[in-house]
Amino acid sequence: MENKLPAVPEVKFNKNGYEIRTEVLQMAKELVGQEFQYKYMGWEASVQKDKDGNLVTKVGMPEFPGLDKVLETAQKMYDFVNQANPNHKK
Repeated sequence: MENKLPAVPEVKFNKNGYEIRTEVLQMAKELVGQEFQYKYMGWEASVQKDKDGNLVTKVGMPEFPGLDKVLETAQKMYDFVNQANPNHKK
């Protein structure tokens, strides 16, 4: 017969500011990347060939988001988290 001890509750410590900003930045990076993928898939679907085999598009290829776009999105997310009243508009 085995003696099993009761499970110890998992202790979660509060995250420091660096960890929170890192997570917000990661979420922003994923969101911006996902948005680009959706736009790119839409661009691919709108590409057609004419009689001569040339590509004809009605929508331009989306620009790949750089660091500035990721940081801008992260700042918006971070500002939202820090708002005292989420319904308050600046």
